[in-house]
Amino acid sequence: MNTAAAGSAPKPLKGRRVLVPRGGPWGDSVAAELRAQGATPVIAPLVNFAPSEDPTSLEAALRDLAEGAFDWVTLTSSTTVDVLHAYRAEIPASTRVAAVGETTAAALTAVGYRVDLVPDDDNSAAGMAAQLLALEPEPTRVLTLRSELAKPVLTRLLEEAGHDVRSVVAYRTVGVPVTEKVAGDVRSGRINAILVTSGSVAEQVHEQFPDIPEATVIAAIGPRTAKDARRAGLAVSAVAKEQSVLGLIAAVSQFPVPQAVIDAAPPTGSFPRIDS
Repeated sequence: MNTAAAGSAPKPLKGRRVLVPRGGPWGDSVAAELRAQGATPVIAPLVNFAPSEDPTSLEAALRDLAEGAFDWVTLTSSTTVDVLHAYRAEIPASTRVAAVGETTAAALTAVGYRVDLVPDDDNSAAGMAAQLLALEPEPTRVLTLRSELAKPVLTRLLEEAGHDVRSVVAYRTVGVPVTEKVAGDVRSGRINAILVTSGSVAEQVHEQFPDIPEATVIAAIGPRTAKDARRAGLAVSAVAKEQSVLGLIAAVSQFPVPQAVIDAAPPTGSFPRIDS
């Protein structure tokens, strides 16, 4: 590898501080990509999962999953992946894995699970149902894992088509308070961009950061998330064209570096102190 060429690679996000709203393997992978593009990531998990109020049903479903009782398992959020990872759930080779969108797919691969299906266009429960039904015209056994608040749209559509579906609540979403330092950095504009990856993240951004400067870029990972974010009261600046981590980061890079960041850049030969 040409070290000089690598060092001179474009850094479209050089000098920017970007808030990453999820931790764990997914957050680490996003942070690594942001650093590669010159940004300083600030990992500040805004949501986490709490155990389902019926953990017995979840544990039984995951045991059956490991034993090959299902042809498909569907996941409609990256938080569901966190649950699988926390339970050290096993997905046998005979069971195919469907992820509702690129965020969920990226979370699966980050912790070592494979992904067999991501909807081509409509990254929603209805879009996943349509694609599954096209692939599986005959009845199959499907495990659908969802949050407590999610409507069982996927389950209903699959059952209406004759599939044998077990719908299990995997988790409850809870907000995670950020530190006062992070809140202050958002309020002051020191955070130049905030990544929004789900409706629940959008709600926490609105609740925890009531005074977001107009210059702060709020980037949504897709149209559906953007709609949820606007409904939550956020002024969405950018929507990823490709619903993936790279698409989300590309959306942020379309905005010019704030003048304050340019003015604060250290002289050549000096190195900034990084506080995350």
